[in-house]
This record gives sequence, structure tokens and C-alpha cells, in this order.
Amino acid sequence: MAFEGLSDKLSAVFKKLKSKGKLKESDVKEVMREVRLALLEADVNYKVAKDFVAAVTEKAIGDEVLESLTPAQHVIKIVNDELTTLMGSTNARINFSSRIPTVIMLCGLQGAGKTTHAGKLALHFKEMGKRPMLVACDIYRPAAIKQLQVVGEQVGVPVFEMGQNDPVETAHKAILQARDYGNDIVILDTAGRLHIDEELMNELRRVKAEVHPNEILLVIDAMTGQDAVNVAKSFDETLGIDGVILTKLDGDTRGGAALSVRAVTGKPIKFAGIGEKLDDLEPFYPDRMASRILGMGDVLTLIEKAQTNLDEKKALEMAQKLKENSLDMNDLLEQMRQIRNMGSLQQILNMIPGVAGKLKEEDAAKSELEMKRTEAIILSMTKAEREKPSIISPARKRRIAAGSGTKVEDVNRLLRQFEQMQKMMKQMGSMKKFKRSRMGRMMGGMPF
Repeated sequence: MAFEGLSDKLSAVFKKLKSKGKLKESDVKEVMREVRLALLEADVNYKVAKDFVAAVTEKAIGDEVLESLTPAQHVIKIVNDELTTLMGSTNARINFSSRIPTVIMLCGLQGAGKTTHAGKLALHFKEMGKRPMLVACDIYRPAAIKQLQVVGEQVGVPVFEMGQNDPVETAHKAILQARDYGNDIVILDTAGRLHIDEELMNELRRVKAEVHPNEILLVIDAMTGQDAVNVAKSFDETLGIDGVILTKLDGDTRGGAALSVRAVTGKPIKFAGIGEKLDDLEPFYPDRMASRILGMGDVLTLIEKAQTNLDEKKALEMAQKLKENSLDMNDLLEQMRQIRNMGSLQQILNMIPGVAGKLKEEDAAKSELEMKRTEAIILSMTKAEREKPSIISPARKRRIAAGSGTKVEDVNRLLRQFEQMQKMMKQMGSMKKFKRSRMGRMMGGMPF
């Protein structure tokens, strides 16, 4: 996961800091040297890392921090605030035009993921109630137009293309069609190159001059580290970008690009690609990302994911069943599926304070595998068995194990866990009844 190495190093540094109790100026400076080293190892731009450490040190050696009863917590808060400032302080939103359509031009190097992220962006706007249109302006890469059409079909968004015609003409006619058909957002998927060349830039300048895009977003690959920052700087100087979409933040990236791009270019990261699926795109919130880096979780994003992916009606039904202690295997299956819709298990757990950063990738992978095994076992049960697991005999267990590709022991384990969960729910219900009756007796003895 992104920032995993940096998070581990910063956690170790701050753990040492907390063990010291009272802090001296020399303690702060020693810790800041380790922080700077951690940032450089994460591929953060050298000047950015140097300025960041200087800003934190200046605030951390003040009397308010050094004389505080919890100086380590003060230092961590300062680091969190400075990380947030470094990445842009607030979420940078898309500048929607007052006249339709809003034109968004995507640009970047070849292989950065422009076409896929054009689809992700279209799906994001569609879920906001917009009517986006994708436009194929990449006439050079083999099958680029076909790829965009496939992506458009997957997200349910129309794709405008004119084959191998001049991309400038294609962009112009796409906007005319968008106005006629009521598409309020036009996303231009332009051609990329293996390196920045004048021919590419001239074509992009011509498209910009013709359609006057409201937003020019640069798609850069977080895996390329400092090269991503250099690419952003070059594109901004020659084209004038409005923001960045940072891709592959779910990969084994050191995260330096995310921490450096705003400081070097002055342009904000507006979206982050966090997975391969077309709904794996998040608006970039600097404060939430800073919190993740420091292992504090990201409750707000977790709540948003839950609101988007969890069915409110089913959640209320589940709450009622919990209250009545009438859960069955169908409910367990539904819960697992809804959790999976929110993203990978590691992504979810990394947003929970106290858990963030503590679950290793291999442990998360084992848990994901266990969930899939559980789902397979439940799907191998009959309707009656799911509704009343107590009827599952040894012969049925053998059949379920064979049907799910698991062992009888796996089926037994799931049934035991389910039985324990039911007992726990029953005990909780009994405790609530006891408390209510006890409270009633107490209230009955009150002199009023």
C-alpha cells in the first residue's frame, strides 16, 4: 500500500519520542533528522523534505511544546498539520462551467492510465448526477479508441470518436454534440508519449486553443516517484495544468510524488486512483491523507464509502434481526458482500484509527481469502440450511465441503463461529433487558 514504508518509519520515530516524556530542543532536532531521512527514502523531493523539516522544527521547539505535559503529541500534531499544508490543505474541487458542457482535458505520458482514469472520472461524475461524455482524442496508440469505448460501455457513458481524424476537430465536434444531447461534462482522452516531445505539446496546445477546457488534469503514475513530479512541472510550464490525478496509490509506491507535487508545481492533486476497478477513484483530501500517513486512520472516507456502498434499507433490516437474534447465513453472506463493495479489507482497516498501519499485507490477504472461503461455503448450502444451520448433519457437511472446494473442518469452523455469534447476541439482548428492568425498579422507588 502507498506510504506503508513511510508510515512505519514515522511510527517508529514518534514511538521513541513518546518514550522520552519531557522533550529538549536536542531531542526534537534528532527526531527531525530521522523524519527527513524517512521522507527522502519515500522519494520526496529534497528541497520539499528540507523545508518541511525546517517548518516543523521551528514550531516544535517553542515553549508551548517543550513545556507541555504531552510534548510528543504536540509534535505529532504539528507534523500532521504541516503534511496537510504540504499537500494542499483542502480538497481542490473541479471548476464546473456555468454553461454546459464543462470540458475536462486529460493529459500525461503514455502508460500513466489516462484512458482508464477517464472512465473512472466519468463514473464519478455520473454518480453525482451528471451526464458525462468521453471523447477519443488519442489517434496514435493502437486500439486506444476501442479501449475507451469498452471503458465507456462498462460505466454506461457515451463515447464520441471520429476515427483517425485530427484530435482538434474531434474535440470541437464532440462539444457541439454534447450541447445538442445535453451532456454537461466532456472528458477528452488525449494521446500520451513515452517522453515529453514538442509534437505532443503542440497538439495539446491546439486542442486547448480550440475548446478552451475548464480543467486540464495531468494523469501521473505515483510509482514513478520523483519523475512524476518532474513530468508535472514540465507539463505545467508548457501547457498550464489545473490539477493532477495521481494513479496507483494502492501499489507498492513510496508516496513521494503525492507529498512533492503540490509544493513543486503549486498545482493540487484533485483525485487519486486507489485500485484497478473503475470505481476505485477518490477525491484527494490532504488532511485525510496526512492522517493515513501518520497511522491515524481516515474515518470520514470510511463513512463516505459506507454511505455509498451500504444499502440503508438492508442495514435497518439487519439491525432489527440483531435485536431479535434472528440472523441467518443469508444475512452473513449479504454483510460480507456489502463490505467487499467498499474496497479491499486492507483499505477498509487502514481507515480505522488504532488499526491503521498495523495490519500487514500478507495478513490482509489471508483474511480476504478466508472471506472468499466463507462465501463459497454458504453458497454451497441449500436455502433451508442457510436459514437454519442447525439442521446441517455430518452428511450435509461433507456435501457442502465438496461443493465449496473446502474441508469439513472449514465448514465446522464456520458453523461454530456462527453459533458463538448467536449466543453473544442472545447474551447482549439479555443484558439489555436486565438493565432496563433494573432501571425500572430504581425509577419506581423514586419519590415522585
